[in-house]
Amino acid sequence: MINLYGAELSKLEQQMLTLDQKKYRATQLFKWIYEKKANSFDEMSDISLRFREVLKEKYELRKPKIYQRQNSNDGTVKLLLELDDGAKIETVLMRYNYGNVVCVSSQVGCNMGCSFCASGLLRKQRNLLPEEMIGQILIVNDLLDIEGKNEHVTHIVVMGTGEPFDNYDNVLDFVRIANNPHALAIGARHITVSTCGIPDRIRQYANEGIQINLAISLHAPTDEIRSRIMRINQAYPLSQLMDAVRYYEKTAGRRVTFEYILLKGINDSIDNANQLSDLIRGTLAYVNLIPYNDVLENGYHRSEDGTVKKFLNQLTKRGITATIRKEFGTDIDAACGQLRAKEEKIL
Repeated sequence: MINLYGAELSKLEQQMLTLDQKKYRATQLFKWIYEKKANSFDEMSDISLRFREVLKEKYELRKPKIYQRQNSNDGTVKLLLELDDGAKIETVLMRYNYGNVVCVSSQVGCNMGCSFCASGLLRKQRNLLPEEMIGQILIVNDLLDIEGKNEHVTHIVVMGTGEPFDNYDNVLDFVRIANNPHALAIGARHITVSTCGIPDRIRQYANEGIQINLAISLHAPTDEIRSRIMRINQAYPLSQLMDAVRYYEKTAGRRVTFEYILLKGINDSIDNANQLSDLIRGTLAYVNLIPYNDVLENGYHRSEDGTVKKFLNQLTKRGITATIRKEFGTDIDAACGQLRAKEEKIL
């Protein structure tokens, strides 16, 4: 059966035609399941009984299950969700003063092999389907409803486990559903997709004509360092990645955010800051510096606070706009992939 949560509107409209229904039925279904939060077809009172029976034969409404939950003192909630096949994925709710941000996973495991990342300890099993990504948002919305604060998810970052551009079509369907005004109605500029750098997919994304944000997991200013900590750089060196970034900026008319995790003694020196400045100069550069959450099995360590500030100041001195990302969940398994890795007895 088809999980209705994974149906992108234009595709659902075509499905309605095959059922001898008008296209508007798709929007009607979207309003019921997202705006009115219907949990069954029987609740859809303005749809005929006969067609409701047809829907029951072909569609279902199914969300992931909460397998484990961790609550941080700062309000962060980390969830380990169980999917229909028993696979487990992580989802994180972070509460900013401007809204509720959910970090969404796009794959079960990851094959990118970034040596500092807990997600890389678990190889990719499969891609997530659109409904499994939408389900992560719906579960968090349900939790917010239970808290009784009359709040909902306002921002999405596809920065959890997996490489989104290695699951391109499903991720694009997911963000279109999330953005649709009849579905989750999350503004395009409140959604960010992060990639570690697949040039052909970055160019394809540039041509989609959407306003969804793009972030690049850069993490190193030279090929030597990046190839050592990020295996993907061996296939797509920085020259190819930066060419794709410039194409994106020119074609989409938007800037990217460069994500940069600071690793003690690896990529956090003043020389590294100068190299980073030189690498991204001429782009619409914005750098998000990320303090590292130690994963003991990886052997990397967090840069000292003073080093982070000096790195930031050097970028600023050289005309690069940069900030230090606010940390969340430091008292729980905050690093991406940690909670699942512990459950799978990897950590």
